[in-house]
Amino acid sequence: MKRVSIILVMLIFPLMNIFGQEHDRQPVVSGSFYPAGSERLRSELAGYFASFRKPDAGVRVRAIIVPHAGYVYSGHTAAAGFAAIPAEAVYDNIFLIGVSHRYAFEGAAVFSSGNLITPLGTLKVNREIGEKLRSTNRWFIEKDVAHGPEHSLEVQLPFIQYHFTKPPAIVPILIGTRNTTVLKAIASGLQPWFNDRNLFVISSDFSHYPAYDDAKRVDRLSSDAIVKGNAEAFLRTIRNIETSGTDNLATAMCGWPAGAVLLYMAEKDEGLQFRNVEYTNSGDARVGSKDEVVGYNAIVLEKKSPAPEPFTLTAAEKKILLGTAREAITARLNNRKPVPVDEGRLTPGLREPLGAFVTLTREGELRGCIGRFTSTDPLWEVVAAMATEAAFGDPRFPALTKAEYPSVHLEISVLGPMRKINNINEIKIGRHGVYIKKGFRSGTLLPQVATERGWTVEQFLGYCARDKAGIGWDGWKEKDTEIFVYEAYVFGEQEQK
Repeated sequence: MKRVSIILVMLIFPLMNIFGQEHDRQPVVSGSFYPAGSERLRSELAGYFASFRKPDAGVRVRAIIVPHAGYVYSGHTAAAGFAAIPAEAVYDNIFLIGVSHRYAFEGAAVFSSGNLITPLGTLKVNREIGEKLRSTNRWFIEKDVAHGPEHSLEVQLPFIQYHFTKPPAIVPILIGTRNTTVLKAIASGLQPWFNDRNLFVISSDFSHYPAYDDAKRVDRLSSDAIVKGNAEAFLRTIRNIETSGTDNLATAMCGWPAGAVLLYMAEKDEGLQFRNVEYTNSGDARVGSKDEVVGYNAIVLEKKSPAPEPFTLTAAEKKILLGTAREAITARLNNRKPVPVDEGRLTPGLREPLGAFVTLTREGELRGCIGRFTSTDPLWEVVAAMATEAAFGDPRFPALTKAEYPSVHLEISVLGPMRKINNINEIKIGRHGVYIKKGFRSGTLLPQVATERGWTVEQFLGYCARDKAGIGWDGWKEKDTEIFVYEAYVFGEQEQK
């Protein structure tokens, strides 16, 4: 009997170390996967987040997929996922979901025995949701022994504590199955909480142990499958990768069951879209080898911005605006007031308060360009004012003369609203103009400039940063530089003839 008691004490003691007397989960990989000291941990996290711009306050992220390796390997990529969420964003809960690395079981283990401890303090667990999941869906179970040694959820906790102004309560879930029927049932059980009030964090690395270039190739396939948002297509992609014969590939994505659960939920909401914000692998780390690597993607799921109604003008409206611009310039050249516009011809589109640029060219060369991004004045008044400024107020050119005027060609760009971007992949050449701002310096280039000169996105940004904003060719890359895009409805006199 004494021997049995000793064995029981030996079995219980490790669990007491992990969960503590009040069953709080204590950290088990601090000091190995990430620093154990709070000051060093905060400093390391600050370094990872430093290179990311602050997202727009209006962004509403519903889920992220982030890696869970040691911070020296995947910390920057994990930060990329969290950095896409405004730090001041308020959520009721974070559903933190990973796949158990040590235990296999049919279902999802929900931890609700206590709170979660890290070197940065305590994160509250929403025990009520955990208990409700277990009581209403048979696939949600209590299995704290799986949570005890598991690193995949723990490594996300310091990111949550560091990034969010007010960290929400956590619902920690470990999936122990690869049965897609069960995964669908798990997704169904979580669906009531899959809304704007909660954030889902999926913890998963991608390919394990192929060579560097092979990892980049297969990780791109997996990421692209997720971004398309189709769960079954994603599962086929994972199977195809894992049976493709890629040398030394152990898995395409270690947490694919958690990724599938997210996709099953997201498919029911057409207003969402995925985007990849960063990819690296362990071969990119300063201590990493390129022989056998692990891949890391940071993928964000957010609400789609409603597509604005495209701005259009009729041929008659364009003729009125071009005529108004011509009359404004003619009046200035002849020292008289412009002939008033016939109020009866001013349509609602011409009265809309919009920004506009007026561009003057002569014999194919720029002769003046001035504009206004936004305005409270009606469009027709803005065009008249900008035409005058382009002809007589552009500091790059002398005032337009009567002799030049007959050979001048006018082009008008009516501007849509500006939108701040966090990834230059959002810029579409020919569709977007760019506006770059750093401190008190700023500059813009209209959409048609990049098209006319055959520039790439990086050339577009480089010329704008150097020649318009005056911050140098690479100034757009600086973390305190803000980049905005806008669309322009462009038309000129030649198309009217």
